[in-house]
Amino acid sequence: MKYVLVTGGVVSGLGKGVTASSIGVVLKSCGLRITSIKIDPYLNTDAGTMSPFEHGEVFVLDDGGEVDLDLGNYERFLDIKLTRDNNITTGKIYQSVLEKERKGEYLGKTVQVVPHITNAIQEWIERVAMVPVDGKEGPADVCVIELGGTIGDIESMPFIEALGQFSYRVGPGNFCLVHVSLVPVLNVVGEQKTKPTQHSVRGLRGLGLTPNILACRSTKELEENVKEKLSQFCHVPAANIVTLYDVSNIWRIPLLLRDQKAHEAILKVLNLDSFARGPKLDEWVARATLFEALQDTVRIAMVGKYTGLSDSYLSVLKALLHASVDCRRKLVVDWVASTDLEDSTAIEAPDAYKAAWDLLKGANGVLVPGGFGDRGIQGKILAAKYARENNVPYLGICLGMQLAVVEFARSVMNLPEANSTEFDPNAKTPCVIFMPEGSKTHMGGTMRLGSRRTFFEVADCKSAKLYGNVSYVDERHRHRYEVNPDMVPEFENAGLQFVGKDETGRRMEIIEIPNHRYFVGAQFHPEFKSRPSKPSPLFVGLIAASSGQLDRLLQGSCNGHVVSTKHSLSNGAYTSTVHQNGHAKKLANGLSNGTYYPNGNGVHA
Repeated sequence: MKYVLVTGGVVSGLGKGVTASSIGVVLKSCGLRITSIKIDPYLNTDAGTMSPFEHGEVFVLDDGGEVDLDLGNYERFLDIKLTRDNNITTGKIYQSVLEKERKGEYLGKTVQVVPHITNAIQEWIERVAMVPVDGKEGPADVCVIELGGTIGDIESMPFIEALGQFSYRVGPGNFCLVHVSLVPVLNVVGEQKTKPTQHSVRGLRGLGLTPNILACRSTKELEENVKEKLSQFCHVPAANIVTLYDVSNIWRIPLLLRDQKAHEAILKVLNLDSFARGPKLDEWVARATLFEALQDTVRIAMVGKYTGLSDSYLSVLKALLHASVDCRRKLVVDWVASTDLEDSTAIEAPDAYKAAWDLLKGANGVLVPGGFGDRGIQGKILAAKYARENNVPYLGICLGMQLAVVEFARSVMNLPEANSTEFDPNAKTPCVIFMPEGSKTHMGGTMRLGSRRTFFEVADCKSAKLYGNVSYVDERHRHRYEVNPDMVPEFENAGLQFVGKDETGRRMEIIEIPNHRYFVGAQFHPEFKSRPSKPSPLFVGLIAASSGQLDRLLQGSCNGHVVSTKHSLSNGAYTSTVHQNGHAKKLANGLSNGTYYPNGNGVHA
């Protein structure tokens, strides 16, 4: 097993996760099998109880692991399926060591950071690196490890020490350290400054780790004299210094690494240069080029309460992005704070109220993502009501589906006191209730999590057609509340269809309003399984409906095969396994990807 460690210096938020993912892409294109590990030095056991404002979205894996959003980057870039153990936290490490101590496995010794914690970190890495994540048998060739935070953080110290020992343990030729650092350009003088990177590398070397490759973040390509200076002061060959400068879209980053021969430097350090072929990234070139050629826009109103931080909805944005390019549309996301849609805002901040409603009414489609807590709930209900009454395409995810059910009960079924017990435990008409198996005393890991099966109850519904007329789908969940199964007959009599249910038939998974252009809600989170070349069907449905393509798309759906809205790129075809009547089948579709424009301005990668 070979290991590539990615660390960061100077400031956080430089893009270590995207860099690690892109390194994996380039090495995979050289014919190597890749797995990934993300180390988060915080004391939380996992990301499940952390606010999206604090740490971005919580990404959910097939096994129910609630992990850092960078694992979502790894899965999307490398098309792999990771496990909860691929995310290491300080909490997990200390928990495992203390459990051993309680069992008496340390034979009476004093339990210390060195060697017990550092050994536990190394053993965890070695164990998880051997687990295949690409659907093939046997371990991968290279494990890409990303260490969160920046060099010098006090909480990172045990991991730095452990990784220093680990590099010695696995020996030369099996360990490559890539250090991502900042080379700022000061507007006053207009030159690239190397001192921050020099100090960062000096700190790294002082802790026992020496970088083999420098990945320098800058607004423009590094000048040759700057490279020479960095090489001299950081003891890294100039050929091993690459620039990660600002690009038009995220799909250009693996191409940046390839063009600067980063793969050759990494393969040389790992003694793999004689085994690997040259990188084949034609699909990535086509993807990046396609994105930049898009002209026709589609506007989606994202109605949520974390709209101030785009990372809070990262997977949703990526799924929208994948779907929009599959429909050959340039995505414009209009952020709408759900609280701004509420009547109280009309009184307190009329300008914000008007701006929010103008954005909602100017959008081609509406998306209400998942979330927790009662802030902004009324605004989300009003967004669902607007979309339902005005035949505007709507996709509600998790909470977004539950609130669509609440709105339908209040407005269509004339049940004004309908509510979720999440917001009113004593609701007189509880259409959304706490799940029987949930815990009201413990927050972490007590929800319905991970991959669960949804069976289609209505064969000719839009959702089933979008999934390729399959009998069931497996999607990832993260919720504590569900639609009250006792009220389902009332809803169906009033015109709300529950087209997808779990294996018991008691848990509602997908809702639709049949005579609406596109009104769909999903209890699961389809965004977590969306891939650049395999966009989520429900997101494709939203974008297609919002851009006038849904009828044509659904007409091409028959016998488990979905005909793409546009012809596929010749080098961008893919196949994914779907199921019909319990039998595996292949579903073909076109290549897609792109980026989104927040409020129509600038590019977000």
